[in-house]
Amino acid sequence: MTTPLWDAPVAHEPVVGEVRVPGSKSMTNRALVLAALASGRSVLHRPLRSRDSAIMAAALRALGTSIDDSDETTWIVDGRSFTSAPTAIDVGNAGTVLRFVPAVAALANATVTFDGDPAVRRRPVGPLLDALRQLGTVIDDEGRGAAPFAVRGAGRVAGGRVELDASSSSQLVSALLLAGARYDDGVEVAHVGDRSVPNAPHLAMTVDMLRQRGVQVDASADRWSVTPGPILAFDTMIEPDLSSAAPFLAAAVVTGGRVSIRDWPATSTQPGAQLPSLLAAFGARSTVDDDGITVSGGETITGAQLDLRDAGELAPVLAAVAALASTPSRLVGIDYLRGHETDRLAALARELSALGADVREVDDGLEITPKPLHGNVFATYDDHRMAMAGAVIGLVVPGVQIENIDTTAKTLPGFAAMWRSVVDGQGATH
Repeated sequence: MTTPLWDAPVAHEPVVGEVRVPGSKSMTNRALVLAALASGRSVLHRPLRSRDSAIMAAALRALGTSIDDSDETTWIVDGRSFTSAPTAIDVGNAGTVLRFVPAVAALANATVTFDGDPAVRRRPVGPLLDALRQLGTVIDDEGRGAAPFAVRGAGRVAGGRVELDASSSSQLVSALLLAGARYDDGVEVAHVGDRSVPNAPHLAMTVDMLRQRGVQVDASADRWSVTPGPILAFDTMIEPDLSSAAPFLAAAVVTGGRVSIRDWPATSTQPGAQLPSLLAAFGARSTVDDDGITVSGGETITGAQLDLRDAGELAPVLAAVAALASTPSRLVGIDYLRGHETDRLAALARELSALGADVREVDDGLEITPKPLHGNVFATYDDHRMAMAGAVIGLVVPGVQIENIDTTAKTLPGFAAMWRSVVDGQGATH
């Protein structure tokens, strides 16, 4: 079957607009897990309704959780005892489901099997499976350290101290912390890898959300512990997804325009909160007030030297900005992106080079030397961040056709219509 191509709209003048992005995927899926583990009824306001959050909701329902998402803006979750029947869970290509849910499934008195899209079988999960074994759970993965695998839950997890190498993903640690309060002895997690755990803001998010629900968490460098005890039911507002705001803010940078994102939080544990300083490195200006954030592009785009170890999910869009800059850029600290939805470093190097850029893949990132760009098909590899990066390039390079723009539904359903609305100067809300 032929993959559909989407003609990326070209901005014939500076992009000026205002956007409201939907809720954070990272916060929505963590809140769903915590609500499933809590005692009582929890309420989520303005959660993200996307492919990833739908997969998470389906996975938790399969384990026995009641989730009423009939209201677009308010979801109601009733924590309850987990299933005792054999259960199969499709994780799609959602890293949070692949990693968070097995740590929950270990509490079920049942065998729970996990598999998903072909790409998910390449995503790192082996260290988590080994950690669950250390905590007393039987895991059957036939030695693959990857999906498909089975968690043979016994209705309880002994818990205790565990060591793992989480240098490939912070989600490996977050998974154990989110479920750890329900383990008999809680959990103490020690990272033993040669490199630091990436995406530290996501770990801070996990710790913060646990503490808000009455869980005692101690966190220090490369060590986290969760005390056993109840997880309180809660009523919470989900922040806007700041990483999904990245392409819209980048639109202002690459066209010399001005874009505002409504309801930008004054402080946030999301990696996207770093966007003002990261875009400033390319010459952009940002202002934050009670209404949100406004980013304005300068007359030129300067190249930037950025360490993105704590903001890897922003790398595709920032690489697109770098390809349109006037001087070279270097994006480092992101070797772990090789294990995301696709090998993002290889994908970015291949697709940006196909448009005419000079992109070199290095051990921990990308070196990007701008060259005159031209139109071409921009492959996405079923990766939502790649599609967003291609849309940014297409603003100023005629003839860019993006393969499977609908893959953006993973985190931002309706992206194509929102994008065109902003480019056409009509503003966009969601």
